[in-house]
Amino acid sequence: MSDGASDLSPPTVKEYMTRDVATVSPDDTVGEAVDRILDSDHNGFPVTDGRIVVGFISARDLLSADSDAPLFTVMTDDIIVAHPEMDINDAARVILRSGIQKLPVVDDAGNLVGIISNTDVIRSQIERATPEKVGKLMRTLEEIHGVSTSEERREIPLSDLLPTQARVYADELEGRRYELERGLAEPLVVIDNPSASGELEDDGTLVLADGHHRVMAAHRLGIEEMDAYVIVIADHVELGMEKTARKEGLQSITDIDVVDYARHPLVETTERFQSDEA
Repeated sequence: MSDGASDLSPPTVKEYMTRDVATVSPDDTVGEAVDRILDSDHNGFPVTDGRIVVGFISARDLLSADSDAPLFTVMTDDIIVAHPEMDINDAARVILRSGIQKLPVVDDAGNLVGIISNTDVIRSQIERATPEKVGKLMRTLEEIHGVSTSEERREIPLSDLLPTQARVYADELEGRRYELERGLAEPLVVIDNPSASGELEDDGTLVLADGHHRVMAAHRLGIEEMDAYVIVIADHVELGMEKTARKEGLQSITDIDVVDYARHPLVETTERFQSDEA
């Protein structure tokens, strides 16, 4: 079994930071910075002199400033930065305690090499949780079927997936859509079960073990591939979830029913509990 799923050592900032960073110059004007913000999805920029970070300008800094004023007169120059080798958890604490949404990332020479946001930090925590699921599933497969497994991380075409859940709930799809649009969705968990024939030209089956709501939300958004932890089984086994898929008549994700006349059982249970408490 691969030990990758059990390696939960904290990741570093460089693993999650954005490397292609939009910046502005201290000599740019407030009006130019406002135009940059309006033409992009950014709400602020690091201010750099060459590659050296000298400040940060946010939309709030620009609100009451004269449009012709140079940025160095209104930018925040007492800035907090992160280092690429910084523990992501430490970056999370800085972001949480300071209320800053983005930290410029600088190397030992003070050069800008990236930027880390609160969204990146949230994603890092989600992706650390998923390997725990993967590790448990790998151990279960090995114990039940007596096979060896390994783990890969790759993009999976949604059209290649065999679903193992016949229905999803429309209300939960909204939450998964929100996560996908903001880059916060967990990777899928997929089992790569080789062909029983052993023929190389037969690629086997990609069984979707976890992530049916994410897949359906992605399908509705027109997304064709998704990031996945893939558990690769060394030899073909008869998986119970594949038998369930056949019994339910599932062959592709288009066979999954979206239930919009009933709420997710967790929501129903929670509301019933609240009603009882009242």
